[in-house]
Amino acid sequence: MDCNKVGKLIHSLRSEKSMTQKQLADMMNISDRTISKWERGIGCPDVSLLNGLSKILGVNIEKLLTGDLNSKEIDGGNMKKAKFYICDNCGNAMFSINEADISCCGRTLPALEATEENETHTMTIEEIESDYFIKINHEMTKTHYISFVALKGYDRVHFVKLYPEQNAELRIPQMSGDKLYAYCNEHGLWEKRIK
Repeated sequence: MDCNKVGKLIHSLRSEKSMTQKQLADMMNISDRTISKWERGIGCPDVSLLNGLSKILGVNIEKLLTGDLNSKEIDGGNMKKAKFYICDNCGNAMFSINEADISCCGRTLPALEATEENETHTMTIEEIESDYFIKINHEMTKTHYISFVALKGYDRVHFVKLYPEQNAELRIPQMSGDKLYAYCNEHGLWEKRIK
């Protein structure tokens, strides 16, 4: 751990939040001289203080320890790079316009890789009024079910959460889009091209 880099990052994040060293120190129940030492690179935060410091400054502990936020390249939110994430522990499902550092239940989540529709996982799509009626031929038990369905358009995603013991059927408004995704809690993410 490079105390100079950590100190510069703490100073930068504290300044972004318009906080004084004294305000940060009071929130952490330590002295403002300790904050000053960190920011000057004379020492680094004790492990017992990292969780509180990361919450106050709004940065994860790993980034705090490296002293570098490593900004991602801005690409304008290209939907072709859209990613889905799911927590195996609690079932939380998330979506990001680009690759992201996402964690849940204390674990870093990898982006899901979609496979093509196959004979085990199929979707039928019917146009009804201005919606797509989607039916998935899949069991919906408490242990094996479709968790979500998402239609990715050119400028938006329509995300629908499904629950065990309901029918795997839904209506999604039609939009300019190209892919429909479904996530099976046992077999992962798969996709189907609409047009």
